[in-house]
Amino acid sequence: MQIADNTVVQFNYTLKDEDGQVLDTNTGKSPLAYLHGHNNMMEGLEKVLAGKSEGDSFTVTLPPAETYGERDEELTQRISVKHLQGAKRWEPGMAAVINTEEGQRQVTVLKVGKFMADVDLNHPLAGLTLTFDLEVVGVRAATEEEIAHGHAHGEGGHHH
Repeated sequence: MQIADNTVVQFNYTLKDEDGQVLDTNTGKSPLAYLHGHNNMMEGLEKVLAGKSEGDSFTVTLPPAETYGERDEELTQRISVKHLQGAKRWEPGMAAVINTEEGQRQVTVLKVGKFMADVDLNHPLAGLTLTFDLEVVGVRAATEEEIAHGHAHGEGGHHH
């Protein structure tokens, strides 16, 4: 079966930066699962996975616009230190989590004072050209429930 809209795709990945440094991988863990055609995956990955089949392995390099977006130097904000979650003491370069109206968001601490911190709201991988080593380990037709909910259920997907 080929990957198309309304199929559940399970895949393994290794993510590298422009220097070939491994940034993330799910090797040795459960495959990642998503419902194809429902905006559950980066645009660039969904595009290159379309038409592939179980057992396909390949490498693709994608520009920032198709992954985590371009860096926006104006996406910085000054917030109260008490809103930073994830550590007791903060230093520049550390990743923190903050609660926003759209849910939790990861930020990078730029500068920290006694009461206020300047944070970068860009995704940590924004602006990078990224290389993905991909292995398709499963493709199946989505259930009616998955299509109605707009995401994959079961291992590697969403659990209710």
